[in-house]
Amino acid sequence: MIRVYTQLHRGQRWLKHYRGQRPVFACVLGFTATGLIPGISAAGATPADRQYTAIADAEFLCHGPQPQPQYPLPPLDAGASPVLISRAVLANQDIPYQIFNAGLPHPPPVPYTDLDGQPARCLTGGDALDLATVKHLLTQGITWGEKLAAQARSGYVMLGECVVGGTTTALAILTGLGFAASGKVSSSHPQCNHAQKWAVVQTGLAYLSRQSAFHDSRDPAEAPMSLDPLPLVAAVGDPMQIAVAGMAIGASRTAGVLLAGGTQMLAVYALAEAIVRSYHLPWRLEAITVGTTRWVAEDPTGDAVSLANLIGSVPLLATQLSFADSRYAQLRAYEQGYVKEGVGAGGCAIAAHLYQGWNQAELLEAIEALAGSYKRSRRGEG
Repeated sequence: MIRVYTQLHRGQRWLKHYRGQRPVFACVLGFTATGLIPGISAAGATPADRQYTAIADAEFLCHGPQPQPQYPLPPLDAGASPVLISRAVLANQDIPYQIFNAGLPHPPPVPYTDLDGQPARCLTGGDALDLATVKHLLTQGITWGEKLAAQARSGYVMLGECVVGGTTTALAILTGLGFAASGKVSSSHPQCNHAQKWAVVQTGLAYLSRQSAFHDSRDPAEAPMSLDPLPLVAAVGDPMQIAVAGMAIGASRTAGVLLAGGTQMLAVYALAEAIVRSYHLPWRLEAITVGTTRWVAEDPTGDAVSLANLIGSVPLLATQLSFADSRYAQLRAYEQGYVKEGVGAGGCAIAAHLYQGWNQAELLEAIEALAGSYKRSRRGEG
């Protein structure tokens, strides 16, 4: 049920160490106006829908299907929100979780911890976040990472996210850090819109290049690795990235960390590594892995494995969950490349196997039961 795609021995050691241990899950919500660019994301059929994706996912994560949710899950071109996977695991395995608001335009309608961040402006302006906000979110992240690690005890901290447009800001951060990431990130589209993402990122990084020694290039050897990562996040990042990077750093000091996501969490890992290097912060590199879905790890229109290898030190794990035999067309759409990941879905599926040993049939049964309840709730049947 779990495959290690990179750093095989480190990944296997991590899995062996945390088998049978209950994690704690933190879902960090953020917003970037980059997600409102037409066609940039499929996590919401329209830009207006995408403004509410994160808070709708948070409401469903906490309450499950409701006849009249305050924020219904937004309509998608195809597929179903990955929060169905996360909710099925957390609810059935009684895994504790906490919602964090790193920077949203509207507060979630559920209990949450406010990190006092701000929504990001579109990265094309090269001024996505105030630098003071970035520094504050890093400090908050480290503090909360340490608190979550204490709650996990002998288990591990699982860090998920929901940021519409986040794979584009991930591409911007990775490129700014010197990685040749163009053409390698995934997206919620069945065919990743690499050209659009790259054009958006180049526009934003061009502003940064005029303000610093940064040289925007497809060749990572020509991009300096000494660039201060915090102004980079301020220029082209999103609030989730810096908060989760801080959480990973803080939590890794005393617990294991599973960065639950795909190419967005690879960017967070690279960002955390750059922060530790630039600011000489203590952390335990070996405590951290990235865990995603098979749909991301084996995405024919992306290359998460190559990206993880470029970053170098990170084990990339993926659940082998399949929806090929699901009775719901919305779930089978994942096998055609729609949606793929989000709200910690891949990490939660990994946790389901590690903690209580769920196999494919058990995991699919729990997800389909929730999907059935959701379908009935939309018809007003309770």
